[in-house]
Amino acid sequence: MRIGIDARFYGSVGKGLGRYTERLVHELEKIDTENEYFIFLCPENFDEYLPSNPHFTKVLTKSRWYSAAEQLWYPWQLYAKRLDLVHFPHFNVPVLYRRPLIVTLHDLILFHYPTEKATTKKSWWYWVKFHAYRFVLAEALRRAQTIITVSDFTKHDIETNYPSVKAKIVVTKEAAEQFCHFVGEASPHAILRPYILYVGNAYPHKNLEIFLHIAKQFPVYDFVLVGKEDFFYKRLKERVESKAIQNIVFTGYVSDRELGRLYRQAQAYVFPSLYEGFGLPPLEAMQYGTPVLASDRGSLPEILGEAALYFDPLKESELCTQLERITQDTLLRKSLQEKGYAQAATYSWPRMAEQTLREYKKTF
Repeated sequence: MRIGIDARFYGSVGKGLGRYTERLVHELEKIDTENEYFIFLCPENFDEYLPSNPHFTKVLTKSRWYSAAEQLWYPWQLYAKRLDLVHFPHFNVPVLYRRPLIVTLHDLILFHYPTEKATTKKSWWYWVKFHAYRFVLAEALRRAQTIITVSDFTKHDIETNYPSVKAKIVVTKEAAEQFCHFVGEASPHAILRPYILYVGNAYPHKNLEIFLHIAKQFPVYDFVLVGKEDFFYKRLKERVESKAIQNIVFTGYVSDRELGRLYRQAQAYVFPSLYEGFGLPPLEAMQYGTPVLASDRGSLPEILGEAALYFDPLKESELCTQLERITQDTLLRKSLQEKGYAQAATYSWPRMAEQTLREYKKTF
């Protein structure tokens, strides 16, 4: 079988989606020596992927995600490879591509948070794109042989909003990424004071402005926010400066090695998101023994189980109370650390790839 994987989000350019795509490709390389794979990459990540299995070939495409070229030219590049199946790890399936496909839908964030606050464009243009998103998503779900999602929460969300596709949904959960655990020489992003950690993007649904409201109540701690600088991080940084908040630190992008160090040395990891389809960063924090304080919304209670302390992300006072507990109660910290190690260990990238390969074989 000739299988294409749309890996334009592969690696660091795709953030959480990029991590999923990267791990899927690498794990498939380890277990599949029968099928032939074509890994479609964009110029930004083409050199980042180096195939280790002779059955895997990388293909350069200049059709960027969410672009006109994606809809008009990318389908013909896929057709040219005479593929039996294409796996799109995101909803943006070209409408003109009509061959068998599998789509992974990680969440319905844009469905639930259709706000122009989440864009750098004019309001009217955002709503044009939003309705295009709804159309492309509905078409992808309708035409997919299988819809893969990453949590029971998101499965239920899809079923509620698109009941006609219920029979096609399969859950293959993600896993915590294992970075380098060694702590050696000083890091360029070494933090000198005790700190509370957040890792991820700064999109509005991540609810990072809550840190601006509570930071001054915890003057002995720095609040370290890790994520590649973009419009949303710049906007958040400007608000921090305008409020003269001294203990919020922005690191920008950090390497996997540095990220492992930041997880391990943090006093706690805080995830105040209003909606998550899975939520990889808090699970990664757990495998480093970092106590996790998480929002009680979305998939987080399902994914993190009893290994996290929870709070209502709309109640600053509740976050403050729980943050006080998680930083001061030694027995609670030890319990969360032990539970966190066990919880992270229940997830597996190899198992995710095996389940995905099983779905590939079912479609042919």
